[in-house]
Amino acid sequence: MRYDLVDLRLFLHIAETGSITSAAALSGLALASASARVKGMEETLGTRLLERQRRGVKLTAAGDTLVHHARTIQNQIAIMAGELGAHAAGLRARVKLVANTGAATGPLQELLSDFLAHHHVIDVELEERPSHIVVEMVASGAADLGIAASWAGFSNLDQRIFCTDQLAVITARNAERFAGLRSLRLDQVLDEPFVGLSAGNALQEHLIRQSARLGRHLKFRIRVATPEVVCRFVADGIGVAIIPEAVVRTVSFRNRLHSIPLADDWALRDLHLCARDFANLTPQASLLSKWLLPDEHSPGDLQRRSGMYTD
Repeated sequence: MRYDLVDLRLFLHIAETGSITSAAALSGLALASASARVKGMEETLGTRLLERQRRGVKLTAAGDTLVHHARTIQNQIAIMAGELGAHAAGLRARVKLVANTGAATGPLQELLSDFLAHHHVIDVELEERPSHIVVEMVASGAADLGIAASWAGFSNLDQRIFCTDQLAVITARNAERFAGLRSLRLDQVLDEPFVGLSAGNALQEHLIRQSARLGRHLKFRIRVATPEVVCRFVADGIGVAIIPEAVVRTVSFRNRLHSIPLADDWALRDLHLCARDFANLTPQASLLSKWLLPDEHSPGDLQRRSGMYTD
């Protein structure tokens, strides 16, 4: 049975995206070459690995088995890279981290930047996903580490607190109708025009679901790609937005914004770093996990990460 690492990496990308076209692009292969590699694997095995559907592909039982072993091999290569240490010159290792919007757009950015600056042979693949998908990906082995809100449920995963995430209603500083308010509930702002994040964004989909539970919907004037652009439109008076409070503190024009904590019980969340087992991470993933966790969960560090302080 002949497989190479390119085949296995390609198949893992297919499993993650559900598309041979997308997987080929991620693997740096032409579509024809990717399709030929999949066909070659199926011919070698003598069984189908994928079921072709109208939109993308679905793994067969044999495909699921191949994914399991491909991830094991990928992890073993990462372990080898770490254990070879100085003898592994030029052999890079990659850690896959999935995080919800609150973490991906908040304190995680600075922490990852510092980590990468100190660990030149470790690469980090960061992917933003809803909290429940984060948990599923870590549990299945599709990601080494994840950061998710506590409501997602961590089942049998190993998890430790990463930071506190407070969602807030963001308005223009000169919006008089919001002046002096110390908190707001979601139902109090649903008549307002909204500036939102793009379709599929984890936080935005969460807010849409919460609005639907109230029998209402968000009225978007515009939807944009990043929280910083959301803040820019809000500062210009286009509408209001709901984003993590810590994000506001990262924008250079924050003096043009007014941040009001959202009072709904789901708006203040503990975010947890999770893994299948912290004790059995690859050396590189273990280094990253220790870098991300606050020292002994000190209240001061957690407060700094959450952004819950005054300027």
